Amino acid sequence: MEKVAKTKQKVVDAAVALFNVQGYNGTSIREIAKRADVNPALVSYYFGGKKGLLETLMTTFLEGYVTAIEEAVENISKKSAKTCLVEMINNILVFQQKHHHLARFVHRETTLDTTLVRELMSTYMMKEKHYYRLVIEHGIKQMEFSRLPIDFFIMQLRGMLIMPYLHPQYIREVYHLIPHERYFLERYMTHITKWVEDYICLNKGDEIRPNSHRLIIKQ
Repeated sequence: MEKVAKTKQKVVDAAVALFNVQGYNGTSIREIAKRADVNPALVSYYFGGKKGLLETLMTTFLEGYVTAIEEAVENISKKSAKTCLVEMINNILVFQQKHHHLARFVHRETTLDTTLVRELMSTYMMKEKHYYRLVIEHGIKQMEFSRLPIDFFIMQLRGMLIMPYLHPQYIREVYHLIPHERYFLERYMTHITKWVEDYICLNKGDEIRPNSHRLIIKQ
């Protein structure tokens, strides 16, 4: 089983690398197999072909992405909404940093209007929206957050969290920063936390510990 798992991971890594450079349509099973140093038949056997491989890549990433959000929302009644939101932001950034190559591919792929993307939107993205609304509405009810257009706030925040991993080339070439480096994440986390405090929090800094903007990287 361990050998099978390693072979599958080699195929996944090869596919992500090639899809990012050549695009999904521009990459063949044979090229993926060659890069992974496996028989092309194994790709079809393990993943059901290139389409099955694409679905595996996207669902695997989005499962982890949503799980990272869910972890921050656990026991929401025992935490302040501010704490939950900061933890969500932290978890999302750290998860994408750990899987930055896959994040770039998946985020780019979800901009396309395909049957698969629509299905993923109706499940994972709706879950993401639900958790954001849950935390924000909790904050409004507890008088921690101001009453604002929730959907627009979610779209703004989500855009900021995804942008560095959807457009890493832009950030590297124009700003000479590396989105997947810890230094960038720490500075970016500080900036977004400050934006949240200024934009949505009624009492700036209330119940957010002095170091709560620092990245929490679980071992």
